[in-house]
Amino acid sequence: MARPFSIHRVQRRLGKGLFWLYCSLSYIFLLAPIVVVIGTSFNGPTETVDASFDFPPKNLSFHWYTQIPRTQFEALGLSFALAAISAVGACLLGVPAALGLVRSNLPGKALIAAIFRAPLQIPSIVTGIAFLQLYYLVGDLTGLYWQGTLAGLALGHIFVATPYVVGTVTAILQRFDRRLEEAAVIHGATPWRAFRRVTLPVIMPGVYAGALYAFMVSFADVPISIFLTVPGFVTYPVEIFFALENDFDPSLMASASVVILVCLALLLVMQRVVGLEVLLRTGGGGGR
Repeated sequence: MARPFSIHRVQRRLGKGLFWLYCSLSYIFLLAPIVVVIGTSFNGPTETVDASFDFPPKNLSFHWYTQIPRTQFEALGLSFALAAISAVGACLLGVPAALGLVRSNLPGKALIAAIFRAPLQIPSIVTGIAFLQLYYLVGDLTGLYWQGTLAGLALGHIFVATPYVVGTVTAILQRFDRRLEEAAVIHGATPWRAFRRVTLPVIMPGVYAGALYAFMVSFADVPISIFLTVPGFVTYPVEIFFALENDFDPSLMASASVVILVCLALLLVMQRVVGLEVLLRTGGGGGR
């Protein structure tokens, strides 16, 4: 027996269809550039350079993967090491800062919170110039010049990455029921033990999410790194930036594909260890 016509059922199906169309177009928009880069990297050697950028590739080959300059691998290693250091440094600064901002009654707490958010409001290029000038001043006073060193780069990256950890941990702490800690203390736990066994496990998803954001921000940074690096000691994004200025070689597509695959592997590890849903629960790290 045929079901009677219902305008509400038609509207519901139409809405569901439009939703799936919207999601499909969004996925295509987000993934299309990545697919083009990876696909183009598998072009074989051709008579002209322009033909090497054909998509889809005419003849599949790993030729351009063998042409990636050694300097790009060295820059990639430096960027991963720098991003890892920045993520750890941002957590060491950001977690205590979030605890203080949420739980203390310090005077001027709103001003302190604004200071921690300031790196998100200042253009990165201004931050890079400021750190360069600061290092010159410190160098003139002490004889120690930090530009072009791992420590100098890490300090600049930690500066811009810390607000992401503060944002994610603060988001969890504001929803945390402190009666759980009080119950632990009532039952004999010391304040430190209550924090370690009750509070810390609860805020760890925020710490993981903040560390991931800090890692990504540091890894992708160009404006700060370009001021604090020196020839022979450059991060991967800066190395690619200089390479694009000089020559748009197809091996750049292969190099970018390697980075995409490495980042995808890291995301899979993150998903396996803590689950990427923590990024949604913590509100996206309070991004720029």
